[in-house]
Amino acid sequence: MLGSRVHIKGPARAKLGAELKKAYSRGASIRTLAHGCGRSYGFVHRVLTEAGTAMRTRGGSNASRRTRAREGERIAGYSGRPSGGSP
Repeated sequence: MLGSRVHIKGPARAKLGAELKKAYSRGASIRTLAHGCGRSYGFVHRVLTEAGTAMRTRGGSNASRRTRAREGERIAGYSGRPSGGSP
């Protein structure tokens, strides 16, 4: 855990950026990473950006969005009438 007042520069910052990038690419949120290293959300976001991380869109991981999309398609196909009977 890093102190919030410690300035991280040079190779140490690059190393931290690589570690945060790896964890972020595995699905960790910026807030989780910030809490884990004792730094602010803004600091972690900045270090990730400096490390060349492709940032996810807001709202969670892609997996949960795909699941919600599939459920939305299932619901969109629902006619509101029971199947197999007369209208």
